[in-house]
Formats: sequence, structure tokens, C-alpha cells
Amino acid sequence: MASKEEIIENFKKAVIEGNLEEAKKWAEEAIKAGLDAYEVITQGGAKAMEVVNELYEKREYFVPEVLCSAVALQAGVDILKPHIKVEKTKVPSKVILGVVEGDIHDIGKNLVKIMLSAAGFEVIDLGKDVPLQKFIEAIKEHNAELLGMSALMSTTMPGMKKVIDLLVQEGIRDKVKVMVGGGPVTPEWAKSIGADARPKDASEAIDVAKRLVEELKGKKG
Repeated sequence: MASKEEIIENFKKAVIEGNLEEAKKWAEEAIKAGLDAYEVITQGGAKAMEVVNELYEKREYFVPEVLCSAVALQAGVDILKPHIKVEKTKVPSKVILGVVEGDIHDIGKNLVKIMLSAAGFEVIDLGKDVPLQKFIEAIKEHNAELLGMSALMSTTMPGMKKVIDLLVQEGIRDKVKVMVGGGPVTPEWAKSIGADARPKDASEAIDVAKRLVEELKGKKG
């Protein structure tokens, strides 16, 4: 039987190559071997997409290859997700997620989506390069209690503050909690723009999301 390292490496390779059947096969092997599903997703799938993004930026991969990799990853995630060991939230809530306008780096956001979905949250994913007003519209439309925004480029980070300012202008800031994340986003900066939290990773995002929603429900009650 393949070792843990081999299984994760093979899953990673399948995603990079956009090989759907291989991705599914190694995701299933990971479950059979009793591996931690979240670790396989982060160390195999997420790392694979980092490579794919690099290849795209070097113009060695183009949109069709990137899409094939994304489909292969999703197929693997669909197999792994039910096996993520996570305590379900006691207060199921709606979460709006998105990468702010001008930014297309969505690996971190996608991991948070996987973890929050596994924990029982209803996730509305707006995707990447999201116009700032669209966050507000989605919160209103879905009556969401939690907003998660990410940015990987320092030039797009100010968009997060603009969204929070829009929430204030619309008079709904007290009805929604805001989490922010991404490489250049520090807890100090998150606090300075009026965000409620900056989880250090997708795994911590679950506990933070639960705490924020409980705070919100408590305030409402």
C-alpha cells in the first residue's frame, strides 16, 4: 500500500495534470488509508493549485489547463469533504465568501469554503474579483450573518475596508460579522479597518465563524 506521502503526492500530481480519474482514485486511497482529509486537501490539492497558478503566470498553462485542474481538484474534494473531522456548528448560518475586486487568488477562500461547508454553514460563494457592491447585495439577498473576504495582493486590500464602510452606510453593519484573510492581511490591519476577525487559516476559520455567529445571535437575543 502507498505511504501517506505517496498518496498526497499522487493526488497533487493528478490535480496539476488535470487528471480527473486519478484525482478521484487518490482521494479514495487517502480515505482507505485513514489519512486526515483536510491535510490531503491542503497539502495535496491546495499546493497543486499553487503550482497550476504559477504555470499559468509563466504562460506554460492556459485557461483550459487551469479549468481541468480545478475540476480534478473538485472531484477529489467531493470525495474527501464528508471525511473532514470537524465539529458541526450548533447555529447553522449563511456565510457570504469572496475575493475582493481586482484579485483572482482564491485558493485560501476555497479552503475556507470547504471547511465551513463541512461544519454545516450554508456558504454562498461569490468567487473571485468580486465587485464591492456585490458583497452588500448578497448579504441583503441571503440575509447572511457572516461575510468572509480575502485578498492576496496588498493593492486590493483597501477594497475590504470599502465593503465594511458600505455596510455602515447601509445601516447593516451590526447585523453581519466580518472575517478577512489572505497573505498580506494582518490581524492588526483587520482590526484597523473594522473587521471582526482574521483567522490564521481555513481550519481556524470554523471556530472563529462559530464564535462570531454566536456573538451575533446573543446580541439579537
